[in-house]
Amino acid sequence: MPPAPLNRPLPALRSRLPAVLAVVATVAAGLSVRALTGGWFGKYAGDALYTVLVHALIVLVRPRVSPVRAAAGALAFSWAVEFAQLTPVPAALSEMSVLARLVLGSTFGVADLLAYIAGAAFAAAAHALLRRAVPPGDPGEPARRVHRR
Repeated sequence: MPPAPLNRPLPALRSRLPAVLAVVATVAAGLSVRALTGGWFGKYAGDALYTVLVHALIVLVRPRVSPVRAAAGALAFSWAVEFAQLTPVPAALSEMSVLARLVLGSTFGVADLLAYIAGAAFAAAAHALLRRAVPPGDPGEPARRVHRR
């Protein structure tokens, strides 16, 4: 197989570039929300963005994953972290590390579960729209399965 021309990114990089951009944009949005807002909006927008970030990371690792599967994985991960907060482990780790506090949190909240659902729904919708925007035959296009009945 001949090497890819230098003026075109490799297909693997091209297929992951939107996910990398989504990760960067989500982190920037999360930091902005945290710095510029407060109260319930800041808290729950941050929770929703946490799930959006996990969704983008899943797509980064598996670019061909469907929007629904990526959203389900992100939601499951977010909920697992939230339910882990019912144990003393995340709180203890959060006291030792700022990174652990950002990733694991420390206190369980039922409303957080709803914010994660909103984040997963937003991420799935954005992912589906981006997949439709890629022209057919584009080397960065995720492979689509043909379902036969």
